[in-house]
Amino acid sequence: MSMLTPPGMGGKYRVTGAAYPRMSRPRRRRRIVLTVLGAVLGLALLGYGSVQLMNVFRGEGGSGKHQAAGKDCATPKPRAGAAAAASPAAAKPAAALPQPGEITVNVYNATPRAGLAKAVGDELKKRGFTIGKVGNAPADFDKKVPGTGILLGSPKTDKAAFSVLGTQLEGDTQQTDAREGADIDLILGDAFKDLSPKEAADKELYLLANPQPSPAKTC
Repeated sequence: MSMLTPPGMGGKYRVTGAAYPRMSRPRRRRRIVLTVLGAVLGLALLGYGSVQLMNVFRGEGGSGKHQAAGKDCATPKPRAGAAAAASPAAAKPAAALPQPGEITVNVYNATPRAGLAKAVGDELKKRGFTIGKVGNAPADFDKKVPGTGILLGSPKTDKAAFSVLGTQLEGDTQQTDAREGADIDLILGDAFKDLSPKEAADKELYLLANPQPSPAKTC
């Protein structure tokens, strides 16, 4: 009989060295650890939700930022006096420009291309300009104009007349001389190919007479 067997007990109740009851480890510690971790996670989630809720009420959320940006880019409300002052300006008519028929144009050819001055003069006449002299360019300009052309007039010539004639070709330059009249010389240079298409010239002339306001600031 083993020493571990209580007195008076034997048979199947006998405890031998090879067989003994296995004792299971209590699981209470694992439950406590899981409970503590769950509580900590719950408190963290609760704190994060509280912070987000406070930001919403303070206007610091995403929509609040967009609203603040909109306020920064918003156009300030004009004062009553400023609105009254701007009203007459808005009612002003389009810029006063001379009509093409009021501009006398002398067309001169400074290139080796024969008949260029006459062809350009005929086209300008169709577009409403008054054509004066047509021929080869003076010696000071003959074969010496590398660009598209030169608009040559008096210092007293209305600048608007230069602008109106300038809508008919691209890349021209403006110069003045000692003449007294209001006529303008169009001296065709080596880079000249053709007048601007009539549709494009008419559009540029319209924009010249009706300047567009600057686009509003966008956010």
